[in-house]
Amino acid sequence: MSFKLTPVAALAADHAAIENLLDLAFGLGRRTKTSYRLREGSMPVAGLSLVIRDSEVGLAGAISYWPLVVGKDFKPAILLGPLAVHPARQNLGIGRALMIESLAAAQRLGHQLVILVGDAPYYARVGFKKLPEGLLQLPGPFDPARFLYLELVEGALQGVAGMVLPPFRQAELSQTELSAALTQPHG
Repeated sequence: MSFKLTPVAALAADHAAIENLLDLAFGLGRRTKTSYRLREGSMPVAGLSLVIRDSEVGLAGAISYWPLVVGKDFKPAILLGPLAVHPARQNLGIGRALMIESLAAAQRLGHQLVILVGDAPYYARVGFKKLPEGLLQLPGPFDPARFLYLELVEGALQGVAGMVLPPFRQAELSQTELSAALTQPHG
């Protein structure tokens, strides 16, 4: 086994290998999950896609983040995921190393709030907590017990409530709301 627990920036050339790793880790049905719907139409957050390389299996792990907006005020947040570790390299600290490095980078870049849908005990190791039930909603089915958050800035969750959407939906909703307001008769 030849790899270091040192995350490095993912390259465009890693795309196929990352997709293969995600298929190995989560299966082909992974794209039907609500969290994948949140990624559609968006690009990963720059500077937060990391990998750990392994001479034997290719990529031992990969992580990325996606931009989100939350609630009627469209508060920015980021979605952690997917985080994948090669099945032959699990329980070696790869996932934790990817999270620690990427969350530190997210904080340096000024991100304040991270959300994800995942295993609470696993993500609690780096500080994630279960979201208060009903505070945030996703545009599709999800298990509320797996809906987690991490404040990179203390108080980032305060006053945040409502639907979680990809940013391009903000423009759509804003335009729809503007159109609706313009069609209202003036009193």
